[in-house]
Parts: sequence; C-alpha cells; structure tokens
Amino acid sequence: MAKEPKKIKEDILLRVRVLYLLFFVVGFIIAGRLICVQFLSHDTRVNAEKLERRIFSQKEVLAHRGTIFSRSGEPLATSIFRYTILFDFGCEGFDDEQGYRENCDSLSKLLAGYFKDKSAKQYYDRFMAERSKHYKITYVKDTLIARSEGWMGRLWDRMRGKEFKTEKLYDTLRKHNPVRMFRDIDYSEWQTLKNFPILNRNMGWSFDIDKHDERVFTRQELARCTIGRSSETQGEYGIEHIFREELCGQNGLELQQRIAPGYSARIEDKDNVEAVDGTDVYTTIDIDFQEVADRALRNQLEKENGIWGTTMVMEASTGDLLAMVNLSRNKQGGYVENYNHALKSRAEPGSTFKLAVLLALLEEAGLPLSTEYDSGSGKRVIITENAPKIKVADSHNVGAKIDMRKAMAESANVYFAKAVYETYNQNPERYVEFLRSLHLDRKVMTSLPGMDEASPRFPYPGSKIWYKHTTLIKLGYGYGIEVTPIQILTLYNAVANGGKMVAPRLVTKLVKDDEVVEEFPVEVLVDKICSNKTLDMVRECLEGVALEGTAKEYFGEGKVPFRAGAKTGTAQFAQGSISYGDGYYMGSMVAYFPAENPRYTVLTTIFKKRGSGTYYGAGLAGPVEKKVSSFIYNRENDWYGQVQSEEFDHHPTSVKGGNIAQTRKVAGELSPRVNFDRRAGWGAAKVDSTSTVVINSLADEPMRMPDVRGMGLKDALFILESRGLKVKIAGKGAVRKQSIRAGEPVRRGAQVELTLK
Repeated sequence: MAKEPKKIKEDILLRVRVLYLLFFVVGFIIAGRLICVQFLSHDTRVNAEKLERRIFSQKEVLAHRGTIFSRSGEPLATSIFRYTILFDFGCEGFDDEQGYRENCDSLSKLLAGYFKDKSAKQYYDRFMAERSKHYKITYVKDTLIARSEGWMGRLWDRMRGKEFKTEKLYDTLRKHNPVRMFRDIDYSEWQTLKNFPILNRNMGWSFDIDKHDERVFTRQELARCTIGRSSETQGEYGIEHIFREELCGQNGLELQQRIAPGYSARIEDKDNVEAVDGTDVYTTIDIDFQEVADRALRNQLEKENGIWGTTMVMEASTGDLLAMVNLSRNKQGGYVENYNHALKSRAEPGSTFKLAVLLALLEEAGLPLSTEYDSGSGKRVIITENAPKIKVADSHNVGAKIDMRKAMAESANVYFAKAVYETYNQNPERYVEFLRSLHLDRKVMTSLPGMDEASPRFPYPGSKIWYKHTTLIKLGYGYGIEVTPIQILTLYNAVANGGKMVAPRLVTKLVKDDEVVEEFPVEVLVDKICSNKTLDMVRECLEGVALEGTAKEYFGEGKVPFRAGAKTGTAQFAQGSISYGDGYYMGSMVAYFPAENPRYTVLTTIFKKRGSGTYYGAGLAGPVEKKVSSFIYNRENDWYGQVQSEEFDHHPTSVKGGNIAQTRKVAGELSPRVNFDRRAGWGAAKVDSTSTVVINSLADEPMRMPDVRGMGLKDALFILESRGLKVKIAGKGAVRKQSIRAGEPVRRGAQVELTLK
C-alpha cells in the first residue's frame, strides 16, 4: 500500500534536516580545525614561519663608504663592492658523483680560461680534493636485515631458515664549512661566472655569495699614515678613523621575495630602510708633492741607513699639508708607512729650535743683530760664572766673537746658550712665557684632534723637568724641551706667512651628494708672533743660513733657481732606555721659499744611529729638502724636471717651454746634472755642459698605461677615468683587450678602447 503524500513529505523534510544538520556539524568541525590550526597549533605556526622565511627574507643593504680625495679631487681611498663565492662541498647537491666530476671538469676549464691564474688541471684537482675533505662515506658495523620485503617473501625465507642476511652499515660524514676557490670578483664578473656549470645552480644549492665593501687605496702605500685605516685587525688611525662615522654612512634593510632558486626580488614594505651612502672627505694632499717627497725621503733613508724619517710640505698662507710622508724601516730592511712620526715622534729638536730663541732675543729682549758673544772657536766654553760650571761646545769652529747673524748661519750653540743665560738668568719666566706665546707648549693640529698628535714636553720653572742650573741653558740651543716635527714646521711657516701662525690643515671639507656638509676653515693660532721689524731681521738670518751658512750646500748661490730661508738642526737623542752616549741622532732641515714671497715651507727629519754616512742635519735632510722644494718651484714656474737629482736619474730629453699644471712625476725626463743659468732666466738650462735643454710645455704630462685586462668593467673604468682617460666600451663581461698596451706612454684625455667578453 502506497504511503500517503503527507507522510512522504515529512520523510523528505526529515532527511533534508538531517542532511543540513550533518553539513552544519561538518562545517563546524572544519571551522574549528581551521581555528585550531591557525591560532592554537604550535607545529603549524612553526611550519608557517619556516615557509615564510624561505619565501621572504630581510636583507641588509650595504651603504657605499665615502671616498677620500686629494687636493685636486683624485681619489686616494675608495670602496668597490666585491663578491666572494663560497662553495659548500658537503652539500647534497654534489651527491651525484658522476655529475659532480663532469661539472667540475667543465667549470675548471672555464675558470682557468677566465682568470688565467691556474691551469684547468689545478682547478680540477682542487675541486676533487675539497670534495674528499668535506664528504666521506665511512664503514660503521655489520648488521642483520630482512632478506625479503613482502610478507610472503619473509614467510618463505623463514621456512628455509634464511630470514636475515648480513650487510655492512656505512655512515655519511658532511662538513659544510665554506671554501673560496678563486679570488673575489666584481658585479660584471659575476654576470659572466653565474653562467658556468655549478655556478648556474644546475647542481642545486651548492654555494653561497658573500657581498662586501672592499676598500681600495689607489696609490697603494702612498700617504698611508695620513689616509689611515678603520679596521679592527689592521688598526684604526688617520682620516679613515677620525671620520669613520661620516665615511661609513648607514646600511639599509629591504624585504626580498624568492622567485626562483638563486633569485630574489625586492618587494615594497613599510619596514624597508634605504641605505645612506657615506660622506666624501676632501684632503689637502697634493699627489705630485706626496710622490716626490716619498721618493726623495725613501732614497735618502736607504742611502744613509736611517731608522725613520718624515717630510712635510705646508702651504704658507693656509697651513695646508700638501705632503706628509712618514717612513720607518721594517724587519726586512725596507721602508713603509706604519707610524706617523710627523705628529707623534716627540723629541729634543736641536738647532731648528733656534728660531724660537732668535725670536725671543730680538722681540722680547730687544737685542740687536749686532750683539756679539765669544763662541770659543770650537772649544768648550763655560756658560755660568758660579758653580756648577756648565760647559757648552760647538760641533765646529765658528770663530771667536761673532754676531747674531753669524751665530744663526753657523748654528752656534755657545752663542745662543750665553745669550739666553745672560738675558734671562734672573727671570727665566720671561723666556718661558715668550716660548708659550709661540704655541710651543700645546698641540697645533687643533682642527683634527683625532690625528693623535703628541703633546709637547714643555719645561717651566718649578716643574719636575725644570733643572735650575741647566734647563735654561739647554733651551738656548734646542735641548730640554721635546716637540714634534709638525710643531717645528708650524713655527717656521709662521715666519714664511708674515708672522701669522696658522694651524696645520689636512681636511678642507666634507661633501655629500655634491653638497658641502661641513667645511674646515683656516685656523689662526697666533695672530702675530712678532713685529714686522723683528720678522725682517729673522728672515735675514734664515736667508743667511741658506746662502752662506749650514744649508748653503743645498740652497746657496747657484744651487737652486730661487732664494730660500732655511735652518738645519742636529740633535743627540736620549729617551726611554736610549742615552746620549748610545749614538742616536735626529737630523733636520726646514726651508721656506721663495724668500721674497714665501709660498711653501718644507721640513725633513731623519732619525739614525751614528755609523756610516753623516748624522748632521744638513747632510741628512738637505738632499730631500732640495729635491722637494726644487720640484715644487719648477712646477709652479712652468718647468718640468728636477734640479741635480741623482736619484731621479734618466736620459736627457729636449723639450719646449710653456705651462705645466699637472706635473705627475719628477722622474724619467731630465738628466740629473742640470745647471741653471740664473742670468738667462727660465728659458734655458745646460745639461752636462754639452747640450741645451729648453723646458717643455706639457699641459698633459705623459704617464704609463695601466693594465686592466681581466678586471671587471667598474674597476677598469675607475682606474682609467681617475687618470683622465676617455674610455670606449665594446661587449660584456670582463676586460679582454685594451687598445693601448700596458706600460705605453699615455696622456690625459687620450681615448682607450676596451673589449669585454
């Protein structure tokens, strides 16, 4: 009997309700599970975070470190991004032994052809050796395992009594420490290398890339103490250290999303931080002056077996240090820049201090230049009348009764010891206060205190280093006080600058994005060290030293084509464990030029032990002073070459006259024996008394073409364009050919074509 329609309808509704209820329960369970997975499950949360980290990563964006420039805008220290490829020879990607060997064979041949530093076999052998070090399969023990896998097979083995068999158990040892297989590369080189086997990720994640900022010193060790370093391993000093925060800039952060193995792309995110590049530092260093001073000092140190030496060139009106060379002998017997003697080597200066004595006697005491004292004709002379008897002697016979001009010219110790003692014995404070007015009791590098200049050891009455019967006398000829070479240079430069003492300046400005963010103006230490009348007398005395005194062999009549004011100094050295009797000496010379309108002041100090060669200031420092000052004067007066330069010896060359704005090197063009005829003016010079040389107008002085083959495009452009060359590029990758061969003469403005492959 068929059901009634009403009951059929109720039955259908019941089924629908049950189905709806079932859907609701299932949906509720699913929703609950989703909530549990999303918010309550620790494992799910961890797995989600792992997945997110694999897809998204926050990467540090390196800021480009600022550049340190020379006076002319040539980079002295700059930064280039480099890439280090680090192989993981223990990774699973190399488990395919056959594939690994084939890929390594191909990669080795490509690397050998690209870098040209090793053969393909050497690369291949290294790849095999590193793999064997980082991936090993070793025997552990014998173990029993089931002979068959299925239950029927195991049943049959059991019935036969052969259920198990013995197998050797091996363990895989992996070492994942990274290995560098070739030198660091730049970006353009990586664009080529990333297409090589293994490096193209054809064996998986088998290497890592370390991007870092490499500091490049374009002139190698030239002016290294001045430029400095900012490294925990190599020390922190110089401009790199003083302006480390400004140079470093600020690294940024960016969110990157992985889009393919080995490839990621930056994505916009509110937490991204842009990198701020470092500030550029402009120094006062003149590369030409620095190179000439470095070579001249280096040659003299080698000739005289010096222990260390320093040479500085200061611009009279500004105090700009155009050159500051510091060379020390290393264990191998060579000379390197590893200590800033100009600022840190404090010692008794000897006779170069007599400028301060001369100023005191003329300005403070009012003595005339005609004041005479008996110098004892080279014998030891008693300075004090009462006990104890203090005796002083000169190194050579300067005569008996001499005046102040003669005493300065011959550097007479007895004269100045007597003059100071008799003038200030009753009131030494007067003398000391005048020395203080010359800034001799304080540091002079006031604009850059971070250069770590040594403080003077300045004696004054009542102090521990003031000895009643001897200090005042010693202060008459450069002993009893310890100062640095930079302080002596600053004092002489004040005389060259019309009596105004300016602080030495090494940095002129800080520039960021072509805008000057900070300037370092000329700083005046003493407005006027003496009256104009005294200044004229002091200059007269210093010019007398150059023309007819202890510096005449280097700045006398006919020695150089200009007049100079100069002073020599020889000091026995006693400090720490070294006593005067140990035979250590400091020989110095200071010169400013041209005498009629001084523009530059040059100081050289050499420290050595008495032995072969000379230990007097004139013989030690004079050759360097002459070469450096002659080069500077010649460059400023449209000359090319070096006067009587035995060390800068090359073949004589006939050239023609004109303007030289950028003389790069003093070596290589003129014969060392050039005798200038001052009456003939600047138009001619005789070479070896046989031929005439007319000096060239080399607006673009020749230099040597560098070898940039094998370099990346960025590095090659930096090296060539910094030398004023125009570059034409063809191709991609690294430099394979250059149109001008390495070593050939090339001028600024010349065009060189680079072929990249």
